[in-house]
Amino acid sequence: MTDNSLALEEKASHLAQQLFGNDIKKCASLTNRLLDICTRAEGKDFLLIHNPGGWGCSTLEHCLQWERSIVEGISATLERSGYSWLLTQYFRGGNSWWAHLRDMKEQARFFSKGKSSKVGVMAAELKFIAQHINNLKVILIGVSQGAAFSNAVMRQLGELHQVYSIELGLFFPHMSRRVVTERTLAIDSNGLMPDPMAHRNLKAGFKAYITAPFRWINYRLRGKPEKFTYCINTPGHDYNWQYPKVQQQIIDFLNLNFGTKSNTEVGVP
Repeated sequence: MTDNSLALEEKASHLAQQLFGNDIKKCASLTNRLLDICTRAEGKDFLLIHNPGGWGCSTLEHCLQWERSIVEGISATLERSGYSWLLTQYFRGGNSWWAHLRDMKEQARFFSKGKSSKVGVMAAELKFIAQHINNLKVILIGVSQGAAFSNAVMRQLGELHQVYSIELGLFFPHMSRRVVTERTLAIDSNGLMPDPMAHRNLKAGFKAYITAPFRWINYRLRGKPEKFTYCINTPGHDYNWQYPKVQQQIIDFLNLNFGTKSNTEVGVP
């Protein structure tokens, strides 16, 4: 290990201790995560961080197809513009019923008040990464509750100009807290129909959640079990990359802020 690597590990470990004190497991996890990202992002143009919707615990391959399509569409657009990127995910909770029960109080607190200890942790991570990797731009990608989490992080970061955020389908309780700057793209409609979760259509939202357990049970009885989140059918609360309004807004945002790599290198906006 080089002197630079040792110094970086020491700084990452120090940050972890500031955030988690004597919790050895959490300190080690954060230190390893920061070292891994900094190592793999070195020399890249972008770090893409996907904040999953729902409980914030689904790996990309287990997310809904439309959510995956957004991440894939953004990645492909940057690649066509000549940029290199690293994709990671930020998980807000564990992927088990026990983890959901354990995190329920914090999830409810974030839903109702927009407050979560994990927001501060992610903001601290991003400041660390921006400080130690020159010329790296970061794009947060979030849908639904993931969009709300991304926006909460952006509010804590303030004027950290390396970090941008693409937020789709923000739940209505978070609307009054949302802050949108020139580094934020907020999309509240898929262009086909209103999003009941963004526009406070409580009747449609309640119907989607009250009928979800029956769909979940039905899938299991048919021998084709599905994740509970797959059973929440809310028309309008989906933002597939193939929807023209969704795709065009994101492409315009990326082009406006970054252009193509060849243009950037010669100083053309």
